[in-house]
Amino acid sequence: MRILGLSAFYHDSAAALIEDGRIIAAAQEERFTRRKHDPAFPHHAIAYCLQEAGITADGLDHVVFYDKPFLKFERLLETYIAMAPRGFRSFKMSIPLWLKEKLFQKSLLRDEIGKFSENFDISRLLFCEHHLSHAASAFYPSPFDNAAVLTMDGVGEWATTSAALGDGNRLEIFQEIHFPHSLGLLYSAATYYTGFKVNSGEYKVMGLAPYGEPRFAKLILDHLIDLKPDGSFRLDMSYFDYCTGFTMTNDRFARLFGEPVRSPDQLLTSFHMDVAASIQAVLDEAVLRLTRSLAKQTGSKNLCLAGGVALNCVANGKVLRDGHFENIWIQPAAGDAGGAVGSALAAYHIFKGQPRRSNGADGMAGSYLGPHFAQAEIERQLTAAGAKFAVSDEAAMLETTAQALADEKAVGWFQGRMEFGPRSLGARSILGDPRSPAMQKNLNLKVKYRESFRPFAPAVLREDLSEWFDLASDSPYMLVVVDVKREKHRQMTAAEQALFGIEKLNVSRSEIPAVTHVDYSARIQTVHRDTNPLFHALLSRFKAKTGCPVLVNTSFNVRGEPIVCTPEDAFRCFMGNELDLLVVGNCVLRKEEQDPALKVDYSLAFEAD
Repeated sequence: MRILGLSAFYHDSAAALIEDGRIIAAAQEERFTRRKHDPAFPHHAIAYCLQEAGITADGLDHVVFYDKPFLKFERLLETYIAMAPRGFRSFKMSIPLWLKEKLFQKSLLRDEIGKFSENFDISRLLFCEHHLSHAASAFYPSPFDNAAVLTMDGVGEWATTSAALGDGNRLEIFQEIHFPHSLGLLYSAATYYTGFKVNSGEYKVMGLAPYGEPRFAKLILDHLIDLKPDGSFRLDMSYFDYCTGFTMTNDRFARLFGEPVRSPDQLLTSFHMDVAASIQAVLDEAVLRLTRSLAKQTGSKNLCLAGGVALNCVANGKVLRDGHFENIWIQPAAGDAGGAVGSALAAYHIFKGQPRRSNGADGMAGSYLGPHFAQAEIERQLTAAGAKFAVSDEAAMLETTAQALADEKAVGWFQGRMEFGPRSLGARSILGDPRSPAMQKNLNLKVKYRESFRPFAPAVLREDLSEWFDLASDSPYMLVVVDVKREKHRQMTAAEQALFGIEKLNVSRSEIPAVTHVDYSARIQTVHRDTNPLFHALLSRFKAKTGCPVLVNTSFNVRGEPIVCTPEDAFRCFMGNELDLLVVGNCVLRKEEQDPALKVDYSLAFEAD
């Protein structure tokens, strides 16, 4: 049985194809169109999924959409009616779009899918509720036979937070918190207030938080959110504008904190860092209360997480260390893109009643579910782009790459199937030496063209994990923050300890300063031989040269650009920034050997993220 899952029309459109319950392919539309967070119908992602499975759309048993448009429209109408006459301008702008397109998405989907199949039967089109899609994406690919499932995001149709229980092929949501009360939207309000873009800049707030002090946490808890001991909550909507307006917060919100909304080009100050630290502290506490309550209610030892809030790896790390669940598994594409996977799996197991065969295995296959390119195709694309490259065997390629990294070169690494989800996991990655004190700043400013404070993640050999980090379990998807081992810390001087705010950035705190945040934490990716043998081999080669089993791993793109998908994308990005070396398959490209006429300026090529 083949089922295609779709996410579209809001942000991060994606397609995923499952066959007899196994995920065959999944990809975001942005990777093909090169438009960040592309919300359009995922034509290219669908075409890829069908090609990967070797079928046409006529071979699909069902197509499943990741939410229910009529329920979302009901929420929109009820919200405007409840708030009237406030929000009339927003109502006047949004309703025509709904009446023209979104309310009739079944017809729109039928027409778009019909472009892949002239014989598409509309009865094969199904709709799955948004939070059920998220919950299914978390539970069914997890290695657990049974688990509690927590979904937290901005909003689906009505739900913003939901609790579910999965057992075998059964999955049932038993508790929900509804719009407008939302942890995701509360965090997005802080994102907007600190001058970052909503729906993409939330991770900047998370990265900024350790530079500040949570001095506004009590203010937030006293005025913005009524957080109960069991984790349930309500927001005071008099401080927010997202229900009926065009912004996340209003003037009352700004007066509460004492400063106006930061403009994106305004200098970040200690005030903004303290706001970031405060909202992160409140989110951490809310998530901890929710998970503790869920553990008590269900008695389960296993927890699955999904929804955009589950991408907050700081909160995830606190839940893991809290110990109320023995095992935690987080969907790597926890945002809306993952709804494509979840809706397909929900249709297969819940609607069709098909059995689940977990066998204790991770069904996401390392999240390497995207396109791959044969060596001949890599060489063809690079040649067509005007690239100069040398072709090596695998052993020589690994030796060249490991030596370049040991020499503190910045390396573009393009191998195998592209990752599904927002993280590069060693298939479409920029790599660096974590021992270099200058690597974080140089990669941010000269390669990624983004803010200097943004942290980088360490990729570490799974077998060496416990020697370097305070973590005993797998973290293959870079979704948990833990501490660097105390033995690896560097003793700081009194002057260094007295620094505050962004001044902390250039202080080396450990033997791997490029991946050690100012609070001695790091966002871990454990690299496993069975899921990514080539990346594992590179790390092993680097360790043999340096004694360090860790590499800086960040996404292969510049600020505002989607992660590269094709060899041509990789070469274009390579020529647009200050990467030293590019390795694509067995092709090795050195910057100094390229035609200078092909160099482009990527520093302003994409809109700020």
